[in-house]
Amino acid sequence: MEPGAFRPAWGASGPQRQTLLAYLLRRPRPPPLRRERITTPDGDFLDLDWLEAPLDRPHVLVLHGLEGSTRAGYVRQTLREVARRGWGAVALSWRGCSGEPNRALRSYTSGETGDPRFVLRHLRSAGVEGPLLAVGFSLGGNALLRLLAEDGDRALLEAGAAISAPFDLDACARALDTPFGPAAIYRRHFLLTLKRKALAKLRAHSGCGLDSGAVRASRTLRAFDDAFTAPSNGYRDAADYYARASSGPVLGAIRRPVLCISAEDDPMIPGATLPPPLSGPFLHWARSAHGGHVGFLAGSLLRPRWWAEPLAVAFLETQLQSGGRIGRGVTDSPFPASAAPV
Repeated sequence: MEPGAFRPAWGASGPQRQTLLAYLLRRPRPPPLRRERITTPDGDFLDLDWLEAPLDRPHVLVLHGLEGSTRAGYVRQTLREVARRGWGAVALSWRGCSGEPNRALRSYTSGETGDPRFVLRHLRSAGVEGPLLAVGFSLGGNALLRLLAEDGDRALLEAGAAISAPFDLDACARALDTPFGPAAIYRRHFLLTLKRKALAKLRAHSGCGLDSGAVRASRTLRAFDDAFTAPSNGYRDAADYYARASSGPVLGAIRRPVLCISAEDDPMIPGATLPPPLSGPFLHWARSAHGGHVGFLAGSLLRPRWWAEPLAVAFLETQLQSGGRIGRGVTDSPFPASAAPV
């Protein structure tokens, strides 16, 4: 599938409509899934939703966004695209996002690479022999890019796709925290569940030394990350977290083909922070002037079509069709290594 121009559905133009209408209308029926709980090396647990397929078929790891879940419409749509090809998949619930609080004080961050790497190794130990691929959304897209950059030539993944990834976490936090900015509605939504979960964790880990009063008083994501996210996950403060977890500065270290799908009108990710398309055999780009945040609602409001998920899975399929030369500098696919906005 070639990265053609994205055209917003009639009545759904504009970043807010794209983002919010996609959230409301993207409700596909998921394929049959099997839940598995695995124990992490630190004694916590991760919940996985399996789309089962023969073990020699490709399997796709799907990573949801901040305070999302494997029930999110974009996850289900991705699983449907995977199922159409007869592939398998595992949708990972980040710690605390599967409907049950996780055991550890820490939960997850935009820079979390240990848990998805552990899941990929689990797939191999469970007998999956086919190629391992991944699709990440928003926070999950940033984590996927960080994972690929950290692992370089040793990456267990053969290819990936990141949709609406926040390449610069500090800039995205500023956009979300602008008091009356276009992203204020999303900040309030995120803080509602983040603070509730964090306060419950602090009650369960009363001796951890973190200040529940500071968490309760947080009115911005930066304040929340200063009070809880950063210290509970080994960062000095929010600034340290944003600097060390952002994917933008490490894109050049990626050694597997990855497609980055972004909208220039994303209300949570300032267009100026989207990195210029870097040349080379591994980074591919599909950048649209419109689409909002994980929106990309095409077709019509009565018959919506979703642009990003089919594009991401088609990219993975194209990489598999390159004759097993993935990650060796081969770019003989319809996806360019760099692309102007579409």
